[in-house]
Amino acid sequence: MRITIAAIGRMKAGPEQELAARYIDRFRKSGGSLGLDYAGLVELPESRLAQDTARKADEAERLIAAVPDKARLMLLDETGQVVGSEDFAARLGALRDEPVRDLAILIGGPDGLLPELRSRADAVIALGRMTWPHQLARILLAEQLYRASTILSGHPYHRR
Repeated sequence: MRITIAAIGRMKAGPEQELAARYIDRFRKSGGSLGLDYAGLVELPESRLAQDTARKADEAERLIAAVPDKARLMLLDETGQVVGSEDFAARLGALRDEPVRDLAILIGGPDGLLPELRSRADAVIALGRMTWPHQLARILLAEQLYRASTILSGHPYHRR
């Protein structure tokens, strides 16, 4: 299963980008043998439209256009379901085993995600109930993708 991350907002060069890249590299190396392939990151600029509903609609349209056709959608949103690392890994493993060809993990802009996009999603998950800056959300997602690959492979990185 190919996994694409599509995000509103660009990560600037610096330690946050380096940390996210480090976990993505680890995921890329460990996930392939498990049938979890990293297809890449799509960064899209924030909408400049005046009203928040219009901004969300514009961003949703561009996010959908950026992901592969027929990709399953997983959205990151603070109002989504809070899941543990093992459950996240199990969800990825189950999608891979269906088999799903493409999974797109979407991260919206500062205004959040359009309700219609949420209704199209196969899953809406939260990285906790706190609001995270996009740079940190992307680092947390990258680490959880790597952690999921170690859980699925039985690697001791994930300890309880």
